Amino acid sequence: MSRFPVRFAALASLSVFLLLPSAARGQVTVQQILDIRPAQKDVEIETPAAEEVAKCRIEPEGKSGWLLYSPQGQVLRRFIDGDNDGRVDTFSYYMHGLEVYRDYDTNKNDKVDQSRWMNTLGSRWGIDSNEDGRIDRWKRISAEEASREAVKALAAGDEDLLRTVLITPEDLQQLKIKDELANKIIERTRRPGPQMAQIRAQSKVITPQTNWLRFDSSMLMPNLIPAESGKAAQDLVVYENVMAIVDVSGTNGFVQVGEMVQVGDTWKLTQVPEPVEGDRVEAEAGLLLQQMVNPDSLTSTNVSEEVQKLIEQLQALDAKAPSPESGAAEVNRYNVSRARLLGQIAAAVTSKEDRTLWLRQQIEFIAVAVQMDSYPNGEQELVQLEDSLKKNPADADLLSFVVFQRMLLGYNSALQKANAQNRQQVQEDWLKSLEAFATQYPNSSNAPDALLQLAITHEFNGNGTEAQKWYQAIIGKYASSDAAARARGALRRLTLKGQRIQLAGNSLSGGTLDLRAYQNKVVAVIFWATWCTPCTQDLPQVQELYRTYQRQGFEIVGVNLDAPGAPVAQYIQQNKVPWPHIYEEGALESRPAIEFGIISLPTIFLIDKRGVVVSPNSSVDELKKMVPELLKAN
Repeated sequence: MSRFPVRFAALASLSVFLLLPSAARGQVTVQQILDIRPAQKDVEIETPAAEEVAKCRIEPEGKSGWLLYSPQGQVLRRFIDGDNDGRVDTFSYYMHGLEVYRDYDTNKNDKVDQSRWMNTLGSRWGIDSNEDGRIDRWKRISAEEASREAVKALAAGDEDLLRTVLITPEDLQQLKIKDELANKIIERTRRPGPQMAQIRAQSKVITPQTNWLRFDSSMLMPNLIPAESGKAAQDLVVYENVMAIVDVSGTNGFVQVGEMVQVGDTWKLTQVPEPVEGDRVEAEAGLLLQQMVNPDSLTSTNVSEEVQKLIEQLQALDAKAPSPESGAAEVNRYNVSRARLLGQIAAAVTSKEDRTLWLRQQIEFIAVAVQMDSYPNGEQELVQLEDSLKKNPADADLLSFVVFQRMLLGYNSALQKANAQNRQQVQEDWLKSLEAFATQYPNSSNAPDALLQLAITHEFNGNGTEAQKWYQAIIGKYASSDAAARARGALRRLTLKGQRIQLAGNSLSGGTLDLRAYQNKVVAVIFWATWCTPCTQDLPQVQELYRTYQRQGFEIVGVNLDAPGAPVAQYIQQNKVPWPHIYEEGALESRPAIEFGIISLPTIFLIDKRGVVVSPNSSVDELKKMVPELLKAN
């Protein structure tokens, strides 16, 4: 066997694979291949039992690669020479026949420097710059996976891991966030080590045994902040109020991840996560979705000296806003002082429009601070504001606004406290609250959104009939609202089965893409985005379906719902996606998304050869079953 056993031992410990002549390659054993493990620790791969090892078989691939098969004939390992230079540089690991993880040696020094998770293990892609077996930065990571890495970092006390998912000054420059806001975000994230040490010393939720269970957010989907908001020179895609549900030695706990923003193919946290201890939520409110104080937004042209002084006081207060190291008492004082100044400005302005603007800011600010448990007696102040607004019929819309904010606070609080058994009851109570609100305040500017949330929640819960009822109610009562436009689209989507579909739009590759060009074809229309983890997880199976049936008349049309600036072209190239895509600006608010009321991704329409929709909400398993059947039909 000459020198091969020595070389292979080095490979097993360092993930190195060297070129071997054909004779030497024939001497590789199953156990030697199984001894080569992923460079990263948290990877669940299929490994045969000891008694099955002898039944596995090895096949060479190319000049210097190997395929390892299980006794059942499924691939277990695939180690190949990706660039045909004679050295194995790509190490693939499988689970139930699907590739779930891959290591790369891209610089040919016999050490792993990149690691990818895929299919059922997620979509992240990490870079190990110094090749020490630890990820130094992420080339791609979803919001869900970033929250998981943050929890892992807290549990392990690993500052370096936490920094990989915290936003950096370079990220803020890439997003073109305005300097004042960027500096505030940097201040929140510049010293994660001491913050994490303090959390670990005091927390009962964060222990070495804490495990991430799932991602949760009060937002159904990420929000797009347009460049016109003044916070950045480009659109931003943001999650607010992200919560990680964790397991603490058999008991569920919560970690307030807070605000997350998309940076290219990655998602980053804008603050250090905080565990929820008891009923307390101590993380700071996100900065990107906060309203900015802008004196120019006053509608009246003549600003009194009193109002000007109050605005200057507010700006001075904001300039000295608490830092992440500030104590709870200081944060509370700041929040109370700021809310009172907003109220004083509302009382001092002369126009009704300006009063409404400042009161809305005050109400919303108090509500956010209460949710973060950083406003003593904030709920009572909201009740007092509600009682005050009830006295003036002209304040009906503001009254409904404060009522809606209090409803949201109650819902979020109940959701955080609920265990797995009680969450369904919390959802049912929330639906009743939304319905009651829309009934009591039918003329409120919040009523269409309340009904839209009601309809969407019913649809998510699988109650399509009830969802259609509320979508129709929005259209009937609030025909000119933004919610009505989405409701019309949702109704159109829910009733597509058996109907001919019209869909056309700008193509990512230029020109126009129209479904009418696919006559006599079976077509799957897939609404997707680069940040959508299930989209990426489903992609290999969809690609295999396309490769199998495309020559028989099966086509796919993608409808991309990313925000401007997202790395869509890179994603398509890296994942070798062969089909065309419609793309129009606006992300989830784009024309195609609104026309079909898209509320979750992926959404898949399956269309037969006649151009008739067979299913408006297909799963990949349904595609596998129905596509061959539809292709056989005349």
